[in-house]
Amino acid sequence: MKKQEDTTHFGFKTVDRNDKARMVAGVFDSVAAKYDIMNDVMSMGIHRLWKRQTIDSSGVRSGQRVLDLAGGTGDLTAKFSRLVGPQGEVVLADINASMLAVGRTKLQDMGVVGNVSYVQADAEKLPFPDDYFDCITIAFGLRNVTDKDAALRSMARVLKPGGRLLVLEFSKPETEWLNKAYDLYSFHLLPRMGEWIARDKESYQYLAESIRMHPNQETLKQMMLDAGFAQVDYQNMTGGIVALHRGFKF
Repeated sequence: MKKQEDTTHFGFKTVDRNDKARMVAGVFDSVAAKYDIMNDVMSMGIHRLWKRQTIDSSGVRSGQRVLDLAGGTGDLTAKFSRLVGPQGEVVLADINASMLAVGRTKLQDMGVVGNVSYVQADAEKLPFPDDYFDCITIAFGLRNVTDKDAALRSMARVLKPGGRLLVLEFSKPETEWLNKAYDLYSFHLLPRMGEWIARDKESYQYLAESIRMHPNQETLKQMMLDAGFAQVDYQNMTGGIVALHRGFKF
């Protein structure tokens, strides 16, 4: 019998810890090509407002160095590239090669070149020096990480003193009626949309389940504190369906 520490969750399933990264990779290999379209459909475009709030909360200035972790198709990277300017740097990092390839092509087609680099990286073992980035963002990626505590410690290591981490992620709705409505949407409509648009019902079923298994607002706040971040707070958006957590390294 496997020990509890040898297993983790993949959606609602219990799997071997060593298998989760491969299984998550399979999901994102499958959805990469339709990822942006599905984001717009699933959120009715509201994800753009969530990401804009993340950018506005980042405090990023010209000449700084930013890590867009689990950056996928590069929505945040494109905006950070303009903020940091030619003297700054943005690293778009993702563990999934398919998502990284889609992001690179998209940004190059947009003319975002020069101050952006692309790195395939595991959030739990970031391949960057200590005290390297002024700001790190991870948007809708932390819930897919096997060891979230290790990932948060890794982010703290590569962040400069005084730098900030922003975690944008699905969270716990603030009211019971919204929670019930969100469950209905997530487990009935979302997989069907995945089937209709992306021809992939199973991957979007996993994504719905992964949201429910992710720590709630207060739990994630404590995890960030435990990882060494200070002044951790969060802002609920769209009734708590999404939360933006912010912490600083001192």
